[in-house]
Amino acid sequence: MKINFLKNEVPQKGNLVVLAYSDCKLSTFARKIDKETDGQLSRAMKVSKFKGNFGEIISIPAPCGLKVSNVLVMGLGNAEDLKELKLQQAGGKIMARQMTCGEEELSVAVEAVKKADMSAEDVAANIAYGAKLRRYRFDKYRTKEADDKKPSVISFNILSTAAAKAKSLFEPMDKVADGVLFARDLVTEPGNVIYPESYVEQIRELSSLGVDVEVLGEDEMEELGMGALLGVGQGSASESHLVIMRWQGSDKKKAPLAFVGKGVTFDTGGISLKPGAGMEDMKFDMGGSASVVGLMKALAGRKAKVNVVGVVGLVENMPSGTAQRPGDVVTSMSGQTIEVINTDAEGRLVLCDALWYTQDRFKPKMMIDLATLTGAILISLGQEYAGIFSNDDKISEQLFTAGEQTGEGVWRLPLGSSYDELINSDIADMKNVGGRNAGSITAAQFLQRFVNDVPWVHIDIAGTAWKQKPSDLAEKGATGYGVRLLDRFIRDNYED
Repeated sequence: MKINFLKNEVPQKGNLVVLAYSDCKLSTFARKIDKETDGQLSRAMKVSKFKGNFGEIISIPAPCGLKVSNVLVMGLGNAEDLKELKLQQAGGKIMARQMTCGEEELSVAVEAVKKADMSAEDVAANIAYGAKLRRYRFDKYRTKEADDKKPSVISFNILSTAAAKAKSLFEPMDKVADGVLFARDLVTEPGNVIYPESYVEQIRELSSLGVDVEVLGEDEMEELGMGALLGVGQGSASESHLVIMRWQGSDKKKAPLAFVGKGVTFDTGGISLKPGAGMEDMKFDMGGSASVVGLMKALAGRKAKVNVVGVVGLVENMPSGTAQRPGDVVTSMSGQTIEVINTDAEGRLVLCDALWYTQDRFKPKMMIDLATLTGAILISLGQEYAGIFSNDDKISEQLFTAGEQTGEGVWRLPLGSSYDELINSDIADMKNVGGRNAGSITAAQFLQRFVNDVPWVHIDIAGTAWKQKPSDLAEKGATGYGVRLLDRFIRDNYED
């Protein structure tokens, strides 16, 4: 879909969306359309009891006096309540309603909202951003879909008095959206398409944006002593990899921000085999790594003025004659030994070596890891928030604020010595699970043993990386969670 920013003139084809606020107050452009159609908008609003509430939409087919096929009136609610996220959600609602409308062109007339201190370009860019995020569908493998089910809109036009400014403001948002959609693609691809070796090739494509990509194979990781990560993948025919991505957007002397992602491309549970029902969803167990890769694409695309390192551990957790067994003891890169009680608690084994490698080699300003780590986080927070665990209050607060602004919410959960004791092992330095209680917390306690004194946050995205219902900004399935959150976190707090 192509997004265009045009003058606020009445289009000659396709569908047109105009805006209204609470109490049926029409926008300036909508009043113009109402006049040109001899009050058809006003009459339709009255008959349908339209109030202008946020997300409320009515449609007027083939309005007299206009060449467009339909005019839709979209409610934005109270003008003073509008913020960037609300406008993005409005763009998403419009696209969700019109994506399969049968028309190739969809135009939205926007204006400044003075009561919310939102300029015309602010409104335009944010509605376009939300529409692009919601337009995404993964239909690569669909061959027999009915025409009326296929997306028809190929041109999304924003009509504004500030078209040039809006286009300029949208450009970095567009690059962030590209990162989100890339992450969604990676998460949605099946395990026979995205596995460690093929995933590496996808990441290498970031080189064209100026990202330095380095790949370690099993021989290199064995030399480094990454026994925890390698143990997870030893039952698979696919070779495990560690991929390092570096974006230098600031003074090279400045310590980078580091983001580390769990990349289990398919998780059977290994010898501790998962139940068969729902196992097909385990292709998204690399969601944390996809967030990191998508973030790197976003930052490089918009030429962010910051130094960032992204590190992802790519493995496949399979049962076989060479697979890791429950009860095995592995030695991590840190030298600490781990008793593997459950081979299905594999993500923390991947991350512990990746985190140690990252802090040891790059001496980062801070580290944030993302992982679809525990089912327990869904019991705690559902799919509304990702759980965060941290040794740093300031970074946690910054992430919470970024979550409020992007709609990718986070909620902080505790760490403590009493939880840490639950992962002590009788025969090794630690075990990889701490029992049924506080599963998300003990997983985070495990990771904390590998970060030393580096400011660190662990984000458990098991409930937010993949959703069974659509939202205003995403179809059901992969959400690309974390890309927008971390881009905003960086932009507001760490860029030059």
